[in-house]
Amino acid sequence: MTHAMGAGGITRRMLLGGLAASACTAHAPLGLAQPPEAREGTGTPIAINARTIAGFQPGRPEATRFGDLEFRGGLVLSSPSEDFGGWSGLVMAADGKALLAVSDAGSWLRADVAYAGTRPTALTGARLGSLRGLRGRALSAKREQDAEAVALLEGSLDRGTLLIGFERLHRIGRFEIRDGRIEPPSEHLAIPDEARRMPRNQGFEALAVIRAGPLGGSLVAFAERFTRGSGYHTGWIWVAGTPHRLQLRDIDGFNITDAAGLPDGGLLVLERYFRWTEGVSMRIRRLQPGEIRPGARLTGRIVFQGDSSYEIDNMEGMAVHRGAGGETVVTLISDDNFNRLLQRTVLLQFGLAG
Repeated sequence: MTHAMGAGGITRRMLLGGLAASACTAHAPLGLAQPPEAREGTGTPIAINARTIAGFQPGRPEATRFGDLEFRGGLVLSSPSEDFGGWSGLVMAADGKALLAVSDAGSWLRADVAYAGTRPTALTGARLGSLRGLRGRALSAKREQDAEAVALLEGSLDRGTLLIGFERLHRIGRFEIRDGRIEPPSEHLAIPDEARRMPRNQGFEALAVIRAGPLGGSLVAFAERFTRGSGYHTGWIWVAGTPHRLQLRDIDGFNITDAAGLPDGGLLVLERYFRWTEGVSMRIRRLQPGEIRPGARLTGRIVFQGDSSYEIDNMEGMAVHRGAGGETVVTLISDDNFNRLLQRTVLLQFGLAG
C-alpha cells in the first residue's frame, strides 16, 4: 500500500482513510444491534489476531520519536467474530497488562496484552460482552447503545468502577466491575442542561478522571463537537458531583475523540480531522494541571499531529498507564465502524516525553 502523496494526487491509502472517516462521520456500523456473542454478563471468549506494525511512519521506518511521543509498537487487530470492532473508548490496567474497550454498538472487550520487552505483540484471553441498561435491561436500540468513552474512576479492571459516556441518548453511566464482569449501571450522572442540546452524533466523546492535585478524582468530559460558533469545544468538569463548564480551543476544525488523565493531574486530549482531499489526521494535546479548573478556556500544547502518512486510522480511544520503569505510556485504539473492507482496528503504544 502506498503511503505518500504523488504530485497533485491522492494515494490509495488516503482514499481508504477518507472513506473510513466518512463512514465514521455517518455512524453506520455494520455490526448487529444486539451481538449474539455478547449476551452474557461475563462475556464470551473470542480469538483476536494481531499483525505487528513495524514502524509508525512507513516512509521513515527507522524513526521512533514523533513530537513528544516515542513509538513502542503497534498492532493491527482482527477477529473471526463479526461483533469485534467499533472500539471508541479505552482503559488500560495500571501495569499495562490488560485493557478494556467499549464500542459504539454497545459492547465491551476485555483482553490481556502480551509484550516482547516494551513492544505489544498480542491480545490474549479476550472476552466480548454487552453493556446493559439500568436494572439490567438490554440496550436494543442504536440510540441507547452508542458508547463512545470510558474511564476508570477507581479500582482495577477486575474490581472497580467505570464511567461510560454515550451519545445520541446523551448520558454518563456508573458501571461496577465485579470479578471482571461489567454489571448494569447503578446510576446515571447528573449532566448540565446544555449537554442535552449536544448534536445527536457529536455528544460525550471523551471522558477522563483527574489523577492528582486539588481536583483529583474529578471527572472531565468533552463533546465531540459542540462549539456553537464560539471557537471553543465545550466540556464539563464534575467537582464534588456538580458539573461546571470548561472549554478547549477549536484548532483547525479537529473533533475531540477521547481524553486521558496523566499522573501529574494533567490531561491528554485526542482529536481527529477528516477531509476527502487529505484523508484522516489525528492530534494529541496536553493540558497542564494548573490550567484545568471550572470556567477555564484551555488551549494546551500539541504533543503530536499526524496524517495518513502515519500508521493511523480513525483513532478514537486513548488510555494512559505507567511502564515498568515508571514512564508514562499512551495507548491508542481505532474505531473501524465494522467496515473491514476500508478500515482497520489499530492499537498503538508510545512513551510520553516529559
